[in-house]
Amino acid sequence: MLLLAACVQLPSFAPRPTPIADRPIDLAGNCARAEDDGFREDATVRIVDSRVEALRWQLWVGQRGGCAFDLDGFRQTRSRPHIELRARDGSGCMLMVWRDRRRITLAHAGCERRCTAGIYDQAWPVMFDPVTGACGGSR
Repeated sequence: MLLLAACVQLPSFAPRPTPIADRPIDLAGNCARAEDDGFREDATVRIVDSRVEALRWQLWVGQRGGCAFDLDGFRQTRSRPHIELRARDGSGCMLMVWRDRRRITLAHAGCERRCTAGIYDQAWPVMFDPVTGACGGSR
């Protein structure tokens, strides 16, 4: 009986992540702002029917340095349910774009080489208002 009880799987009460909605992403985004803590970002993105047509993104972490991304250095490898762009140089750097109800997010992963040494863990994503294309959300 004890052996049988060990095989029973108990239900998990951990919250499950909400899947990304599979719908086209369209954005004419321009977000340029500076925060009180010295974090700055300047991002321009144009996406039509989940195809990235333009992308230029720079961010700065105070006076310590920053990161820079330009579409010319990437190729799009996925368009649904979220967008993925992979670095052409084979570095493993990836840019991702996804949309939820409140915002469109542009994020990076594995892109330390595109940033000043020592700041990558503070290089946050940029968020856009899906209606206006202006800066949206908060970091």
